[in-house]
Amino acid sequence: MQIKPDEITSILKERIQGLEDGGADLSEVGTVLSVADGISRVHGLDNVMSSELLELPHDVTGLALNLESDNVGAVLFGEWDKIEEGDQVKRTGRLLEVPVGKALLGRIVDPLGRPLDGKGDIDTSETRPAEFKAPGVVARQPVKEPLLTGIKPIDAMTNIGRGQRELIIGDRQTGKSSICIDTIINQKGKDVQCVYVAIGQRMSTVVDVAQQLDDHGALDHTIIVAAPANEAAPIKFLAPYAGAAMAEHFLYNGGHALAIYDDLTKHAFAYRQMSLLLRRPPGREAYPGDVFYLHSRLLERSVKLSDDLDGGSFTALPIIETQAGDVSAYIPTNVISITDGQIFLEADLFRSGVRPAINVGISVSRVGGSAQTTPMRKVAGRLRLELSQYRELEAFAQFGSDLDADTQATLNRGARLVEVLKQDERDPWAVEDQVAAIYSGTGGYLDRVKVERVQEFLGSLLARLRSEESDLMQQIADGDWDDSIEEKLGNCIAEAIDDFGPDFDAEGNPLEEGESDRIRSEDERQRPSRTEESGGSADGDGSGDSDEADEPAEEREEAATT
Repeated sequence: MQIKPDEITSILKERIQGLEDGGADLSEVGTVLSVADGISRVHGLDNVMSSELLELPHDVTGLALNLESDNVGAVLFGEWDKIEEGDQVKRTGRLLEVPVGKALLGRIVDPLGRPLDGKGDIDTSETRPAEFKAPGVVARQPVKEPLLTGIKPIDAMTNIGRGQRELIIGDRQTGKSSICIDTIINQKGKDVQCVYVAIGQRMSTVVDVAQQLDDHGALDHTIIVAAPANEAAPIKFLAPYAGAAMAEHFLYNGGHALAIYDDLTKHAFAYRQMSLLLRRPPGREAYPGDVFYLHSRLLERSVKLSDDLDGGSFTALPIIETQAGDVSAYIPTNVISITDGQIFLEADLFRSGVRPAINVGISVSRVGGSAQTTPMRKVAGRLRLELSQYRELEAFAQFGSDLDADTQATLNRGARLVEVLKQDERDPWAVEDQVAAIYSGTGGYLDRVKVERVQEFLGSLLARLRSEESDLMQQIADGDWDDSIEEKLGNCIAEAIDDFGPDFDAEGNPLEEGESDRIRSEDERQRPSRTEESGGSADGDGSGDSDEADEPAEEREEAATT
């Protein structure tokens, strides 16, 4: 067969024309030099960008992190053990993005957005970059809107505002995750979408968290991002950034989001492992030099946007695990300096039965009272001071029994306040219930009740307020507070104590058994001078008032008035 030269020329022209019209598939490719432990060295990608996605065989995705003169260091996501030396690597020209949207609510996904709960595919086409620049100063507004956790000591003393970053720090098994789960449960019906990021935990633990949220009706407004302990370090490294991207979807659509990072200690471990495998120079405790930037760029994405940008909020609760209560270690001090306050959980308090085991002296919220409701700010003003004084005096009281009256009164008041702040897991309190309970302690009303009966009394008090004073409780829930509301609440608490049966009189003296029954009587409350007139107690034996009968009439009148 003879080929004519003009035919060859026309064929070449057609092929060249097709290339000019975009028919050619041009891409920059490289070759895998080595692969181990989820880290690959690639040769030939001279123009690759930092944090650019790379395509590898077997649906494995790479992320370029180390840009060196003769090769690129990349971390691999997926079944990296199938990658072999000599495999082809292709640039994508894209940064890493993760699926976002309401379709993820109620699901357990990995950091790449792939479902792990066996409920089928996730129907969403929206994505956001995993790494995103934090808003600037002009785009923000001060944190002043409360995010209620339903946990009394937190809402009263270390309150959290929408857009804040509050660190939860403490030893293992002190209730850090439990506080965050209770906070998620308390957001039910409050238009706050939650993202729980589990880093380096057992998958059985993640499933248990999901089950608890589902049992309390909180899974429907929660996305769980799981990077379990058996995953490679790159997946654990990516997890909190993916969770932040999912929360930012609600933030930039005018909504409110809450992200829990559980925990950033394991995140730092994973980043240290990756950096050492990438042969980056190690620093203190073998962490790379940019480990501070690792967490600061994550937590700075939490924000309360200005009203011009729809006023959305993104609140972060990072968790840090300490060793033997050492908050001066490298990673804890880093994250403490980044966040807007910390809640420190103490193992000794936890073991002594104080739960949540919050150390009031070390815990702080740098937002202050601006993110509290007015009633809570008013009733909890002296709470931290009185508890701090109690903890200090409690230590000294162990060395001697001769205490003056003021010291003993402070110890008695503090013991009751500690009892007021105790709370069971998965039992978040409404803000009006918290205000009533705390006011009964700071107002001195509980001084007439034995410490071991405080919890019993609070239960009866709240039941009474809900049934008989629903309007008052609604006013407190709405943030209203004035002298009349305070007076009415105080009167209700005093009446509830009288009906409950106090253990001490107004001056702190123990009441005998008959005395408690007398004070509980409605008729006696309406006529407080009846005892004085009869010269004895209500049961007629006179034992409770024998000292008072010998007093001059003027002193008895003054005592009755008091």
